[in-house]
Amino acid sequence: MICPHCGKLISVTEPQCPFCGAHNPGLFGYAPVIQRLIGQHLDFVTLIVGACIVLYIAALVLQPEAILGGGGGGGPFGMLFNLLSPGTRALYQLGMTGGAAWSQGWWWTLFTAIYLHGGLLHIFFNVMWIRNLGPSVDEAYGPARGFVIFSVAGAAGFLVSNLAAGTPTIGASGSIFGLLAAMIVYGRRTGSSMLTQQLWQWAIMMFVMGFVMSSVNNWAHAGGFAGGWVAGEAMRFGHEKRESVAVQLLALALLALTLVGFVLSFVRVTMILMKG
Repeated sequence: MICPHCGKLISVTEPQCPFCGAHNPGLFGYAPVIQRLIGQHLDFVTLIVGACIVLYIAALVLQPEAILGGGGGGGPFGMLFNLLSPGTRALYQLGMTGGAAWSQGWWWTLFTAIYLHGGLLHIFFNVMWIRNLGPSVDEAYGPARGFVIFSVAGAAGFLVSNLAAGTPTIGASGSIFGLLAAMIVYGRRTGSSMLTQQLWQWAIMMFVMGFVMSSVNNWAHAGGFAGGWVAGEAMRFGHEKRESVAVQLLALALLALTLVGFVLSFVRVTMILMKG
């Protein structure tokens, strides 16, 4: 196998890398399996987009009576933005954060709420941005680092939102701002001034649109941008060093935590509904 720390060829059974001294670089023989799993099979953009779409449909199915009931305020654009909106109960069941979930101490909703959306246009615009930014982040950082940045940025955005506002909130826009920030970090550290300027223009435009449009969580945007910036600064780039087993394990741990969070939210809310 390749030592995840120094990149030298070593035996899977080595208790310590003979070149760099890394302890147990093979993780008892499981490191190559993890590296193949992440390197060959983790397309984090497809994973995220697929999860957003599946959960959006699940939210509509869980509370079908709410599909046509979200349309009122905000004029014609508000009605269009709220078209096919999932119900509040269904969103809490799937892991919406803020509001009652945060008051109950359901911290895992910081991660689950990233994949939930409040309407057809909401998910369309977010998926479009993920598909535009995700491949660039994948190429610059690698799939495991990209997924870590996406998750950390989204959770940071919702944490700021819950502490500052506390209102129920969902959506991947905080994570999207985090991807933007991570690419700005990449452009700045690699000397790509044109890329950096373009990304700053996008970020400023999106921030301004957030203040112009109603029902946009600007706290989550700001927190996600900050979280993505910090995560980007902490990461190595793909051309500098291949992704370590530790980063790959962190990505898998965040994925597992998010999946468990969906189960916890569904079980907790369903139990409350049954008691009520």
